[in-house]
Amino acid sequence: MGSLETERTVVGWAAKDPSGVLSPYSYTIRNTGPEDILLKVLSCGICHTDIHQVKNDLGMSRYPMVPGHEVVGEVVEVGSEVTKFGVGDVVGVGCIVGSCRSCNPCKSDIEQYCNKKIWSYNDVYTDGKPTQGGFAQSMIVDQKFVVKIPEGMSPEQAAPLLCAGLTVYSPLSHFGLKKSGLRGGILGLGGVGHMGVKIAKAMGHHVTVVSSSDKKREEALEHLGADEYLVSSDATRMQEFADTLDYLIDTVPVFHPLEPYLSLLKLDGKLILMGVINTPLQFLTPLVMLGRKSITGSFIGSMKETEEMLEFCKEKGLTSTIEVVKMDYINTAMERLEKNDVRYRFVVDVAGSKLDP
Repeated sequence: MGSLETERTVVGWAAKDPSGVLSPYSYTIRNTGPEDILLKVLSCGICHTDIHQVKNDLGMSRYPMVPGHEVVGEVVEVGSEVTKFGVGDVVGVGCIVGSCRSCNPCKSDIEQYCNKKIWSYNDVYTDGKPTQGGFAQSMIVDQKFVVKIPEGMSPEQAAPLLCAGLTVYSPLSHFGLKKSGLRGGILGLGGVGHMGVKIAKAMGHHVTVVSSSDKKREEALEHLGADEYLVSSDATRMQEFADTLDYLIDTVPVFHPLEPYLSLLKLDGKLILMGVINTPLQFLTPLVMLGRKSITGSFIGSMKETEEMLEFCKEKGLTSTIEVVKMDYINTAMERLEKNDVRYRFVVDVAGSKLDP
């Protein structure tokens, strides 16, 4: 890595246009400021959102774009005012690298709801430079948005927890759903869904996986430890499960009707939306009114919750189910992820990959 007075050059893999194809790209990042941490990227998970962003599905993409927001790296340099981290620490960076620090969410330690939050990539930093993500040699991040990875947790295992694991942990914690004995449902068994099953089971919940086909039955029950498996097109079984769930975590990232799932909820049950969907969803109001049910959403989690969630996963021995790939496989991995052809999260071994063209 060359260094100039104010910035250094790194190589990452970037999408150059809405085709979403990633290829090597050289760019500069700022030098380490007083509160900054320079990290060498070790591993980075591939999230479904990365596909939305590189293909401009949400209409807000800026190119060239280096994706990746489930980043685990090793600290190689710290700024003069960094207190929580030292060189050699293994740390994580998630979806956000900045916020205003003065609004209510920021003051309440839920900075992920700050209206001026800065995304890890496809955004602009306070210095006017584009933010670039974890499919790269290095990242510079403010210490507030960095978390220590617990000892004994491998980088590739920790990476998906920073988005997929956190996305499930945060609403369960916020909505008071951490207590054991609850009956929960997970709709969609992808990267977030599989972590949902593991985390909910570790909290002592009875967990039902709801899926569109029978394909993942054995996987859900035998490998992930779910208690029940429900195919949403099986009207008889869906009827049997009506009014049985305290909550249903909906991880499906494409359009789907909500009515069948609302009927599974008990009185005061919660349907928690987590899939990024760019078309409107619909439902009939009596389904919500007649059971005082809630349709709500939750967005990743705070830095505080990230620390809590990592400790929880360490204490319970939870790991993500992953397939590790090198950077030169990334485009194939993205295509496979789009077809749900992965158990359950791809993680790129960035440090072990050749990034240069």
